[in-house]
Amino acid sequence: MDDLTDLPQSRTEPDGSAVIRVLSYNIRSLRDDEEALARVIRACAPDLVFVQEAPRFFRWRKHAARLAAKADLVVLSGGATAAGPLLLCSLRAFVERTEDVLLPLTPGLHRRGFATAVVRFGDVRVALLSAHLSLDPVERMAQADLLLDRLRDRDAPYAIAAGDINETPAGPSFSRLAAELTDCRTAAPWGGELTFPSSGPDRRIDAVFVSGAGVEVLGCGVPAALPGIRSTDLKAATDHLPLLAALRLPAPA
Repeated sequence: MDDLTDLPQSRTEPDGSAVIRVLSYNIRSLRDDEEALARVIRACAPDLVFVQEAPRFFRWRKHAARLAAKADLVVLSGGATAAGPLLLCSLRAFVERTEDVLLPLTPGLHRRGFATAVVRFGDVRVALLSAHLSLDPVERMAQADLLLDRLRDRDAPYAIAAGDINETPAGPSFSRLAAELTDCRTAAPWGGELTFPSSGPDRRIDAVFVSGAGVEVLGCGVPAALPGIRSTDLKAATDHLPLLAALRLPAPA
């Protein structure tokens, strides 16, 4: 899919299946241009935003709520209680439950966690997980396995996991995830590929993964040329570029 205007908009199909837009975005604790960040998110028109490096300290809930409001979204789960990962959603999503998960702490390394939830779009139920994996390769692999374990235990027919993998697709942890889940960028390339650094990207270390029978990836990539997005905003918003995916989730049988 080469035409950026062709990425499907969110909708419910006549058969009850849900077409949704999913955005994964490392926002570097809102240390950059928050207004530019909000403009980028709004232009992507996402139903779900999988955030990494959300604010974790003083008044972190207020900061997360402010960003959500500027982006025309609401806070779903995560933040400091998940050690940084955060989930935002549109009012189209009906929230069934949320849970913030702290991962085992390796002495001397940064604490990591998952922001998780189960939501519905009409009758379509989907489990969500936002993650920011370790910079340490051994810990990163262990966290990839924990992510997969979490999704195997989900109480929903479909799952979406997205985040900053801190590794390219050729790496062992990324490959481990892609062996069990569908890497949306590989399944349906659209837009740009490289996600870091935003000032001059030279690698893809961010990903959106899906699982579940019948899920269709309609397109996934960096929305650099999407109508309403400016290159100056992408560079000013944070040090990562966002990754946007459109998915079709089948209606329950």
